[in-house]
Amino acid sequence: MPKIGKRCSADPGETDFCLCPVTGIIETLSRKWTLLIIGLLGNHKRLRYNEIMKELGGIGPKTLSDRLKELKKEGLINREFFSEIPPRVEYTLTEDGIALRDAIIPLMKWVATRNNQ
Repeated sequence: MPKIGKRCSADPGETDFCLCPVTGIIETLSRKWTLLIIGLLGNHKRLRYNEIMKELGGIGPKTLSDRLKELKKEGLINREFFSEIPPRVEYTLTEDGIALRDAIIPLMKWVATRNNQ
């Protein structure tokens, strides 16, 4: 059990973790579709809104819009607007988004292994 008043540590050798600083990002990541969007952008590098909708299949436009705004606010994705006719918007992962995707790959492998048992 973490000790009250213990300084938060991110040292790999620590066994106790302070969860207070991660609550905001965990709330965002735990929302439906969020990890799928991160994975999808990581696989394709750059996607437009409609391409994301098509690839995910089943996500509603408002939900996708909300998730993209949340991920942008957390600094995990970039939104690039191109002033063309018709206007074009593309989404990519930021460095933090790439690092997050890299961090969740072992979790995805664990889930795949567990589902194959």
